[in-house]
Amino acid sequence: MNGGTALLKADLFGTVSRTGSGIDTFILRDTRPARSWLRWLARHLARRESRALDRLAGMTGTPRLVSFDGAVLIREWIAGEPMQRARPVHADYYSESLALLHRIHRAGVTHNDLAKETNWLVQPDGRPALVDFQLAIVHRSRGRLFRTLAREDLRHLLKHKHSYRPNALSARQKRILSTPSLMSRAWMATGKPTYLFVTRRLLGWADREGAGDRSLR
Repeated sequence: MNGGTALLKADLFGTVSRTGSGIDTFILRDTRPARSWLRWLARHLARRESRALDRLAGMTGTPRLVSFDGAVLIREWIAGEPMQRARPVHADYYSESLALLHRIHRAGVTHNDLAKETNWLVQPDGRPALVDFQLAIVHRSRGRLFRTLAREDLRHLLKHKHSYRPNALSARQKRILSTPSLMSRAWMATGKPTYLFVTRRLLGWADREGAGDRSLR
């Protein structure tokens, strides 16, 4: 890989760097510098991302997996701005985002981290892309868990649409937005406060890779 390397993020889980230039630009997620007591988790998350990207290989709007050796994951860099910077208001962005989600779900993958605007990109041509598949699941069947998580993926997209283009929500989309799943309600009531306490207070982990990825373009 030619070109310089820029460190985008370093935390207890390892480092994330950008390397190369032009069309040969890649993201390296290296778990080797992770703290010894967290290295297993860092590698577990990298393995989940690897499996998801492998399943989605060739799908427009998702990063191409280059390699994963159990410790270092290399994936394609997708040019673009995170949603919170680009603030997309065009109808096409949301219709194409919905189509992208449908393709991902048809492949049997749920992203599970789409509440973060940093994981939604607006590419230079205005099209959407998704990054950071560390929490993604490759499902063996379209059972209840898959359907619940796929619906939550959709609901998070609709929350973003409500933020930037609220008048374009259909009646059905408004109903979905107003009825979070039981799993989501339980997470917000109990799981999320614990997650934030552990990751931010105890581990000092901001969990904003997407923002970091974009800060050194």
